[in-house]
Amino acid sequence: MMQCIRSIVVPTLLRQGCSQRFIQTTSVLNMPIKVGDKLPAVDLYEGAPDKKVNTSNFSSGKVVIFGVPGAFTPTCSKDHVPGFLQSVEAIRAKGVSNIVCVSVNDPFVMDAWGKSLDPSGKIRFLADTCGQFTKALDLTIDLSAVLGNVRSKRYALVVENGVIKGINLEPDGTGLTCSRGSDILKLL
Repeated sequence: MMQCIRSIVVPTLLRQGCSQRFIQTTSVLNMPIKVGDKLPAVDLYEGAPDKKVNTSNFSSGKVVIFGVPGAFTPTCSKDHVPGFLQSVEAIRAKGVSNIVCVSVNDPFVMDAWGKSLDPSGKIRFLADTCGQFTKALDLTIDLSAVLGNVRSKRYALVVENGVIKGINLEPDGTGLTCSRGSDILKLL
């Protein structure tokens, strides 16, 4: 059984002489982005090509970003996004100001997908049109055979004040074992 690649930073007792301790539950030696890294500043798109959202906008407060291989794909549409929608209130109760879904798709597709799954707009659906954000995180996966191009691995990040505080990366890049909304609650 493959385990989720998970890493978190947790506070430790001040009497131990340090304020934080790195805990890893599985090997993260080959993880591209890691806890403590700064979130890369890249333009994503919300609804249209002229509506840029730079990820530096997520540099204050607590944000959850989850990446999916593709809009309207079965696991993403039937399980991953609905799982986050079920967990929205619990995630927000932990101080999260934004919940963001990112996919290597065009902004029109992401907008239509978001409206179909989340008409009340609890989650922001942002398009990584050329995969620049995904490349900056080093979380690309070649799905050319099934989706036509290089896409994003499935993951979930906790970002606080622009710094990665927790990562859940699916071991095969596409499955859904540890990057669900209920899983991210454990990192908050």
